[in-house]
Amino acid sequence: MSLSEFDLTDAVNYHYGQFPPKDLDYGRLIGPATSAAEALARYDTMLKSLHNSEVLLAPLRSQEALVSSRMEGTISTLDEVLRYEADHEETTEPTGAETRYEAYEVALFGVAMRSAQKAMQDGQPLSESLIKRAHETLLSFGRGASKSPGQYKIEQNYIGDDRKRKVNFVPISPEQLGPAMEQLIVFINGDSYLPLIAAALAHVEFEALHPFKDGNGRIGRMLITLSLWEKQVISQPHFYVSGYLEEEKGQYVERMRQVSLNGDWTGWCEFFLDALCVQANRNLATAVQINELYDDMKIVFRERLASQWSIVAQDFIFSQPIFRNNRFTQKSGIPKQTAAKFTRMLVDDGLLRELVPASGRRAALYSFEPLMKIVRA
Repeated sequence: MSLSEFDLTDAVNYHYGQFPPKDLDYGRLIGPATSAAEALARYDTMLKSLHNSEVLLAPLRSQEALVSSRMEGTISTLDEVLRYEADHEETTEPTGAETRYEAYEVALFGVAMRSAQKAMQDGQPLSESLIKRAHETLLSFGRGASKSPGQYKIEQNYIGDDRKRKVNFVPISPEQLGPAMEQLIVFINGDSYLPLIAAALAHVEFEALHPFKDGNGRIGRMLITLSLWEKQVISQPHFYVSGYLEEEKGQYVERMRQVSLNGDWTGWCEFFLDALCVQANRNLATAVQINELYDDMKIVFRERLASQWSIVAQDFIFSQPIFRNNRFTQKSGIPKQTAAKFTRMLVDDGLLRELVPASGRRAALYSFEPLMKIVRA
């Protein structure tokens, strides 16, 4: 569909030559920046105290994938995504009528995030190649597979309302994208700005460049977490901000639009810092609940299971609160008969709920409801 078919009357064009901004009103940003930094520090202190943040906060990453995808129109539920993950390896395309592509597309966000995290842990910098690989993973199957996964746009794209045939924003032209992305990566890896201010500026610039044909919002929000982690604002890449941005989506979009329309970089930074502060406090509250549940369950699992495998079983169930026994055995190393006995005992105690009974060679599907009640909220 040609851009000429759309109404561009109120469209705002990309802010050529204005990134990074020359002037910010730091007087307006001191308060929000301080509050955000303090909230993130409290959250990070909690991360460092966790038994295993990678295990305990895995369901929160699925929740972030869900919300970030929902902001782009992909509708699923956390239970549906976790049910998909219980049956599929990370690189396996869904098969069968039981899996909707929407759930798979959401799950791919988590795969892309984990892949980028591992690459950075292995010493790779936050770079264009890393971003392209994450995008290629994100759009590897489903509707995104036809939208040039891992490749920058070669045609002008736009942001607007397809139904109303109305364009609200025209990103940078494909011809000027390459140098602009190079400049953005240099900026992200530089130290000219305080880390939280830099994260704010980098995010709005990435979204304004809109370098890909599809998936820009999800990749852009993923980069918030990765950039904060790279700058050591957080000790682990487990900070998720899409919940607040979804709630304030109208303001989120308009604040970004005002950067190009009026050069209001300061107003955008204020909004972004407030988002970090609010979401850090929410993430902290959820992490505390999960950690308290984990501590409570240590006694329950140890006494009820009475096995050398009790902690291993608990860690697996917390990392994958919807699962089948075959994956329970494969991922945890617990013997098959022992795993089956554990699930029977936990079902009898009301901690596990059988979602789908066993059928033929297919194992039953279980849900660890105490944790699901926390992460569904």
